Amino acid sequence: MRRDLTRGILTVLSIALGVAVVIAIELAGDAATGSFQSSMTTLVGTVDYEITANGGVDETLMGKLAALPLNARFAPAIEQPVMVPGQGSVTLFGIDVIAAPERNSDGAFEPAKLEESAVVSSDSAARFHWKKGDRITLRGPRVSLVFAVRTIVGGQNTGWVGVDIAAAQQLLDLYGKTDRIEVFLAPGEQPEQAEKLIRAAVPETYEVATPGARSEENRRMLRAFRWNLRILSYISLVVGAFLIYNTIAVSVVRRRTEVGILRALGTSSRAVLLIFLGEAAVLGVVGSVLGLGIGRLLAAGIVRLISDTVNSLFTTSAPGAVALSAGSIAGAVLTGTLVALFSALIPARDAARVAPAEAMRREAQEHRARLHVRRDLMWAVAMSVAAVILCQFGPIAGRPVLGYVAALFAVSATAMISPVFVTVVIRCLRAPIRRLGGAAGLIASRSLTASLARTSVVVTALATAIAMMVSVGVMVGSFRETVQVWLESQLSADIYLRAAGSATAGIFPPIDKRVPELIAGTPGVADVDAFHAFPFRYEGSQATFGAGNLDVVRRRGALKFLAGGLAEAGNAIVSEPFANKHHVTVGQTLRIPLGDRTVPFLVQGIYYDYASDRGYVITDRQTLLRYLPDQPVTNIAVYVKPGFDAEKTRRELEFKLRDFPVTIAPNEVLRRGAVEIFDRTFAVTYALEAVAIVVAMLGAANSLLALVLDRRREIGLIRYLGATGDQVRRMILTEAGLLGLLAGLLGLGLGMALSLVLIYVVNKQSFGWTIQFHPPVVLLGGALVLVWAVTVLAGVYPARFAARLEPADAVHTE
Repeated sequence: MRRDLTRGILTVLSIALGVAVVIAIELAGDAATGSFQSSMTTLVGTVDYEITANGGVDETLMGKLAALPLNARFAPAIEQPVMVPGQGSVTLFGIDVIAAPERNSDGAFEPAKLEESAVVSSDSAARFHWKKGDRITLRGPRVSLVFAVRTIVGGQNTGWVGVDIAAAQQLLDLYGKTDRIEVFLAPGEQPEQAEKLIRAAVPETYEVATPGARSEENRRMLRAFRWNLRILSYISLVVGAFLIYNTIAVSVVRRRTEVGILRALGTSSRAVLLIFLGEAAVLGVVGSVLGLGIGRLLAAGIVRLISDTVNSLFTTSAPGAVALSAGSIAGAVLTGTLVALFSALIPARDAARVAPAEAMRREAQEHRARLHVRRDLMWAVAMSVAAVILCQFGPIAGRPVLGYVAALFAVSATAMISPVFVTVVIRCLRAPIRRLGGAAGLIASRSLTASLARTSVVVTALATAIAMMVSVGVMVGSFRETVQVWLESQLSADIYLRAAGSATAGIFPPIDKRVPELIAGTPGVADVDAFHAFPFRYEGSQATFGAGNLDVVRRRGALKFLAGGLAEAGNAIVSEPFANKHHVTVGQTLRIPLGDRTVPFLVQGIYYDYASDRGYVITDRQTLLRYLPDQPVTNIAVYVKPGFDAEKTRRELEFKLRDFPVTIAPNEVLRRGAVEIFDRTFAVTYALEAVAIVVAMLGAANSLLALVLDRRREIGLIRYLGATGDQVRRMILTEAGLLGLLAGLLGLGLGMALSLVLIYVVNKQSFGWTIQFHPPVVLLGGALVLVWAVTVLAGVYPARFAARLEPADAVHTE
């Protein structure tokens, strides 16, 4: 290893980058998604149970609960976003401070100033530059209220403001309603008995659950997202595994004479096996330890990116600190070492099994590789068939496990077909190579086929990285094109409005009920579609219930349907992710709790939707208001009359609604923002691709250097026969170019196959949406040319090394 220091360093770097990506994704994922406990715990203490209902909880239930023969405290709670005028939004916590006097020992809520006092988090204080004693203004959908900051709670990584619940109801226009009722059991109370009493006292449609159950549900929603990121991160390790295999295989070939002498002197097969596995273990440990440091730095850089994606698509979660635990360290080192050992097992075992005389023959390994071409081809066919069969099965525990197994079979089939692919392609290119490269090109092409075992491994490693780039590129490009087409049909209105503040998944701030009427009376407005959205639970998972003006949607053709069509009054349509997640079909009846009643909805259509994998159930707003008359409007779509200037109408609306906290955006701005969120969401995926390509490039340089070192004798003989240093240099660069071409062709084929698995199996089973196949041809072509050019560049150092070899030194062992 000391003798081949450059190759050793390249191999260690390859492992380090692979381990770094895995540890970075794991650490950043933990930090970005690990905290779901509400910061309200800081104000009210640990909650035993939460009583919730779709559309909010009726406050009159408090009297019934208080009469229960139960030693417990019941506290209504509100958790909603509000505006800080001119500065942004913040989460408002409304709590019953009278019922929780132990939390007010610091005097934050004085009886005389109950409804004008506030407690703020240290995060909010830093963000808005608040100090104790400051008077702050908070703005709800109808009114603005002023509060005095009585306490700043330190050590908070989320922004929130806590006020008395009466003030919160006034600010949010939620009189008689709360988001939930929290239950605090006294010491000695039996939780099971208490839960039974509470369930008997509340309507059947209400839910009684522990806060831990809600956190677990949020984590369950994110498992598919984190699972897919984790699998993508392992691609770099797979590429690194091929490089370890190649490194040990080359080491075996280079030391064949040494192995033969050791075996002749009595060294056992087991000892030879342990020699090479020991080398792999050293490479794995050193690379893993180095990868830990790199991974920790990468995690700090991508945690915010992952957190933004989580908040945009899944649920609100405050990113925590990136913590490198002892378990993470042990897991990373163990993973890197095991990958190295597993990768080295085959060449180490081959070295241990070879007889002394055969070990001293140079051509033994290459001869076996050529003999096994047909057998490997049959294995490749079998694995390809197995991959196709595995794609026909559904998810396991909500995860596309068999889809990823099918992808692994496809990669294995590529590795098996690589030797025959290299042989056939170089044979077909031999004439053009001779014309373009002359003697140097001819020797380069024959050298690659002569060292088929090593060449095929290098091509497979590079092809795997290229296949990842192609497959993810096709998947993301297809998804992006699909979303853009969907946005054009979905966002058919001219102007859109929502409550001011940051938009996060599962949170729908209300709009003042007067706004739709003011919009309808504005000159140039043809139609107004007021939409009501709120989160609800169905069969143990979260989804979104929505209601709008379906007559407007029907006239404007704003939805594209997978099955069925637009619902009639009293019925519903569902999004494709909801239908796939809950196995819903057209004609099925859903029974959905709304308030204190369970309402049946006949499903009349399933429409394409890419807004969230939670899924939507949508009915007409008259039906919703029949059961939840106070449910607020959350979004508004405005259609401008033909002949009127949409921009002028938008400015008139901005002036007319200047006193309301709403955001007004034209169609094109909303579409552009959605695409920007999409691109930001997949930024981590592109980064993972880049690392895998870098690992493969390191491997290409490593492998070319290994080929040069192993062929020092041949290069020396070529020099004796009259070849110049420049010709030798061209020969090695031609080999690099051929390796890049072979890997590019093979990787393109594998990548296209993997893209079909990602689009029609993995994404379908993970998120429930259908993606149309739209490969970005120009982008892929440019990326493949770039990868080929970088592969040739990776051959510059080996080429210079080969050109500088002294013929006498190269053949002196003869």
